[in-house]
Amino acid sequence: MKGQGESRLTDLPNIGAALAAKLETAGIATPETLKTLGSVEALRRIRASGAEEAPCRSMLSALEGAIRGVRWHDIPKPQRDALWRRYQDNAGG
Repeated sequence: MKGQGESRLTDLPNIGAALAAKLETAGIATPETLKTLGSVEALRRIRASGAEEAPCRSMLSALEGAIRGVRWHDIPKPQRDALWRRYQDNAGG
């Protein structure tokens, strides 16, 4: 199963140094924590942490892909759209 041996955020697909830093600033320091919170909550926390750039659809898709162990492009567009709507509902915007 994907996910074994992942001890750093950058071990996950779609998570480079910049996104890992945003996650860590938001209090999400491990893959386990990211997976427990889910992509929508993780993006909400990034926004609340005062990230320089506003969270976007691509970032949400990257987080969801990281959780699923796939490149974000492999998540069907209707699922990505549904995640974005859920984020907007939770983030108030």
